[in-house]
Amino acid sequence: MPVVRLAYRDEDRTPVIFCIKEMARCHYDVDVEVVLIKGTKDYEAALFNHSCDVIIEHLEYLYPAAAQGKKVTLFCAPSLRRGLELVVPADVQNAEAFRGKKLAVRASGRPHALVLWLRMMGLENDMKIQIIGDDEVGRWGQWKKVVSGECIATFMSDLYLPNALAAGLKVLPVPDLPVVAHYAQACLSEFARENSDLLRDYTKAVIHAVCLMILRRDEALEVVSQEPMKRMKITNQRELERQFDSIVKLLQLKPYPTPQAVANTFEIATAEFGAADINPLTLWDLHWVKEQDDAGFIDNLIAQLKRY
Repeated sequence: MPVVRLAYRDEDRTPVIFCIKEMARCHYDVDVEVVLIKGTKDYEAALFNHSCDVIIEHLEYLYPAAAQGKKVTLFCAPSLRRGLELVVPADVQNAEAFRGKKLAVRASGRPHALVLWLRMMGLENDMKIQIIGDDEVGRWGQWKKVVSGECIATFMSDLYLPNALAAGLKVLPVPDLPVVAHYAQACLSEFARENSDLLRDYTKAVIHAVCLMILRRDEALEVVSQEPMKRMKITNQRELERQFDSIVKLLQLKPYPTPQAVANTFEIATAEFGAADINPLTLWDLHWVKEQDDAGFIDNLIAQLKRY
């Protein structure tokens, strides 16, 4: 059975990863070897030192790498939303209350995306951004600056939302920023060129996994309740299901990026990693996704999963 070594650095990604692994094994005769690389420096080096074949998160650094001559290929985008919730005090009714106030922004995880969101909302010149590291407030604990009154709002992953809500804050619905988000995947162009048939089967497994999670919740949860649950250190089934549903609501059945999502992601890469003058579309190769879409594979799969 051919092997694809899939690397990640954040255990929150494992529900999608292990669904891909299971679909690849059961339906496409591909062994997905799951590789955890925790350090960001080591993770960013993994494709180039051949510690893995494919990565599934944090792709922005690939744009400056490509500008420096590295040949990389992005080949699917299962999520086009940042998936963060805007947390505010209970008495805040709309974004107009933000003018002249501070937005607490997590130091890691593409902080420049919040600049783009402020621009989209017409608030770029009316709010100050306060960068706050997890080392100061705990993982996704920037909400504490809202409770203290130091900031008017913060964006946070809803995987970590319960503590903020328990502290008296609330979620304020606002438009999301289109970006190439988690679960988008990349490999070296050399790997794609030399293993095109394998990558085709692997891409089918990715699509199948996403469709399973969206359309067959109970079956997907059976997979997620095993190794992912252990890796995420979740002991309560209800909490696992809450986090699973938070992930699934961000997924799309056909993993194409959009021009706006690519453009926003490229601007983030440029701001945070110093990407040089390069056309971001030169990194994308969607022919494996389009091939399956044109052949009816995705529509037939969706129909099959909906049927039973």
